[in-house]
Amino acid sequence: MPDRFDLPAGFRWGVSTAAYQIEGAVDEDGRGPSVWDTFAARPGAVRDGHTGAVACDHYHRWPEDIELLRGLGVDGYRFSIAWPRIQPTGAGPANPAGLAFYDRLVDALLAAGITPLPTLFHWDLPQALEDTGGWLNRDTAHRFADYTAAVADRLGDRVPAWITLNEPFVHMVYGYALGIHAPGRTLMLDALPAAHHQLLAHGLAATLLDERGHDVLIANNLTPVWPASTDPADLAAAQAYDALHNRLFTDPLLLGRYPDLSDFGTGPDLHGTVRPGDLDLITATPLTGLGVNYYNPTRVGAPTDPALPFTLLDIPEAPAHTTFGWPVLPEGLHELLLHLRDIYPDTLPPITITENGCSTPEPTDDPTRITYLATHLDAVAAAITDGADVRGYYTWSLLDNYEWAEGYHQRFGLVHVDFGSRKRTPRASYAWYRDLIAAHRARCAR
Repeated sequence: MPDRFDLPAGFRWGVSTAAYQIEGAVDEDGRGPSVWDTFAARPGAVRDGHTGAVACDHYHRWPEDIELLRGLGVDGYRFSIAWPRIQPTGAGPANPAGLAFYDRLVDALLAAGITPLPTLFHWDLPQALEDTGGWLNRDTAHRFADYTAAVADRLGDRVPAWITLNEPFVHMVYGYALGIHAPGRTLMLDALPAAHHQLLAHGLAATLLDERGHDVLIANNLTPVWPASTDPADLAAAQAYDALHNRLFTDPLLLGRYPDLSDFGTGPDLHGTVRPGDLDLITATPLTGLGVNYYNPTRVGAPTDPALPFTLLDIPEAPAHTTFGWPVLPEGLHELLLHLRDIYPDTLPPITITENGCSTPEPTDDPTRITYLATHLDAVAAAITDGADVRGYYTWSLLDNYEWAEGYHQRFGLVHVDFGSRKRTPRASYAWYRDLIAAHRARCAR
């Protein structure tokens, strides 16, 4: 196939997954319970009562999945490490069997010519830590640092770069504010300490990783915020939402301060959560890369609920929507990348798209996914042409998987998974992505 995207030589191609969504084996080899095991067992919490107890059975089928990665020809594989496999209670000595599993995975990836890019936290907090407050408890940040050291000391001789946290905004809002995800708390704005403690955990872990000579990234779900109109009330609502969704998790890392959160009834200390010296800890190790997870823009209007300074609105004019109901607007990715360049001109590190993909019910012939990926890669190429420093693209996801509160109802995979037999069947998008990667390499080699 022709290489239709004007992407530079050295641009890195990959795919992403997450431990709880694919591994299964939740009771094997000393793994402790996570908040997602507890949440999924709660009646009504997850659609149709689905759990991640088996998921894609990656824990047993990982050699097959590495062959799928090898067949794609990707440069890198972004996966997450299950904290409860390493420390079943979130503290104490590392579980040898848990470390051994990721040892085998990393070695096999390297043997296949694929660079591992582990994420240390992708929402599966050990339940024992949640029982003492979870991310509302400052001590969890220090426990995360201990866990990071244990993993890095075992795998760091073969892993050059790490992602500390995945989507801390989504975990705070869905997990602690709205109760849609584990741990299922409904604290609304009282969930804000979970933002700071996650960022503090990042800062502590980043220092440990940097001391060991590793590159450090964080993966944020970011969105361009579109006001409903030019009315001042809509513009103010958009500014407030941008501060909460985007800048709350990037300003501290890239500017050393929290954004203006007065619309949410708090100052820069987040109701006393931020202690003197905390921001120095968060920024002590500058990011060597920023992971951007992009799925869609967000439209907001003036508030209709006194509890929040904005109202989330639909974007009905979008030409298509995913099965999740998310509007398909690749121009939002182009806008987002240039916006990051403009608001952090001196501190923005190189960007990697660490997640981008769509849910579609198409079985193995999936033209909708191919179109989605192609148009979003067009947007990435255009942003690079316009001055954005984007170094790679990891699509979500390699496999159909356990899609959190939606259970097994949303399918994002380049590879179809039969959740009865766990049989893997590459889709047309798998072949498309494989051929695209090969064509790009061939062009750059000429």
